[in-house]
Amino acid sequence: MSKSLKCVIVDDEPLAAALIKSYVDASEELEIAGVFEDAIAASEFLNHHHIDLLFSDINMPDISGIDLFKSLAHKPMVIFTTAYKNFAFEGFELEAIDYLLKPIDYVRFKKAVNKAKEFYRYQNDKQMPAAEESIFVHAEYKLVKIDLSDILYIESQEDYVKIHLQSSKMVLTLMPLKKMLEKLPANNFKRIHRSFVVSTQKIKSIHKRKAELINGEILPISDTYAEVINEWKNP
Repeated sequence: MSKSLKCVIVDDEPLAAALIKSYVDASEELEIAGVFEDAIAASEFLNHHHIDLLFSDINMPDISGIDLFKSLAHKPMVIFTTAYKNFAFEGFELEAIDYLLKPIDYVRFKKAVNKAKEFYRYQNDKQMPAAEESIFVHAEYKLVKIDLSDILYIESQEDYVKIHLQSSKMVLTLMPLKKMLEKLPANNFKRIHRSFVVSTQKIKSIHKRKAELINGEILPISDTYAEVINEWKNP
């Protein structure tokens, strides 16, 4: 990635802010745009300047890092920092790139930054084949990259979806099935039931309104989505 990511650091602890700044200064792909101990001053700056990546402490006086991020009209990527593990879920709900538990070591910092870089490329570089070959979802308090070729099917669980993968893993993410469908190429993924979206490349056979997948699992095909049968037979 040739473009440097413009970063802002917000932390009311001067030593913690200085540590993150030293890590940013040591990273060629990052560029410091501002360091703030006061979240209100940071909010004013962020609402008048384009920033790619925000490092924000969560537990701060006057306004928390969570509320600071929520208040921004144009939200950059965000990596939350905190000394308390129980704040991680809030960061997950806001679709943070990552969260870093203090004291932050450089290796863990770089891992979070690499996620941000990859997500930035995914969102902005339309020439990259990866934009058509993978998606990003938030799971287990982190941003997870999923190869489309690894997806068997996606199962709705109310406000969540389970992404069933050929590699035997399952990823649970907070997202309705309709929104997940918008992330997927329509020619390769079809809804076959109110609760299921299947990769057409993973269908082994279709018989009597049931789809057998290459791993042996069988999924129902409802009347509403029966057209997938003809689409599968005549790609």
